[in-house]
Amino acid sequence: MTDDGGVRGRARRAVRAELAELALKLFAERGFEATTMDDVAREAGLSKRSLFRYFATKEDMVLGAVDAMGEGFAAELAARPEGEDPWDSLHAVTLSWEATIRQSTTQVQRLRLIESTPALRARFHQRREESRRLITAALRARPGTDLDDFTAALYTAVAGAALDTATAEWVRTNGTTDPATLITRAFTAFRPGHGHDSPPA
Repeated sequence: MTDDGGVRGRARRAVRAELAELALKLFAERGFEATTMDDVAREAGLSKRSLFRYFATKEDMVLGAVDAMGEGFAAELAARPEGEDPWDSLHAVTLSWEATIRQSTTQVQRLRLIESTPALRARFHQRREESRRLITAALRARPGTDLDDFTAALYTAVAGAALDTATAEWVRTNGTTDPATLITRAFTAFRPGHGHDSPPA
């Protein structure tokens, strides 16, 4: 990769993805704390100043994908068929993103790095909360949806927990479990009205 007109002519998102993938490789090889922005710039064939045009910090190289995922999830949710039950919409989009994560070795590397780096874990959860607010807003904005703020936020939290737990189990077992099955189990178990239990007196 070189800092020339060819790089500048690419879509910014594609360049960021390529740089993030390179950074993840270096972090895995050398350790997150031991790898500097200078190291990434040197490996990419960029000046440090050019690298800063795409990422302000090392953390952003790892966590920028979290923001993109939240935006993509919200956009996919908005594109679901009008009139579809919001729970079913969330289920479908959650399965879609699970498949995206599972098919990406970069995503798996990212999850493992975050899990093993305390500073990244803290910022990851902050970014995830921002993404969940975005998804909750997209859920409420769907035509014909009458969810209140609390219910929409609750739906989003359950979807996020299902995705996180299923993905973590898949990573923990080195791919021997089927996260899609686990997600569907969660959505079935927590489906609104499931069991029809009365609230405590």
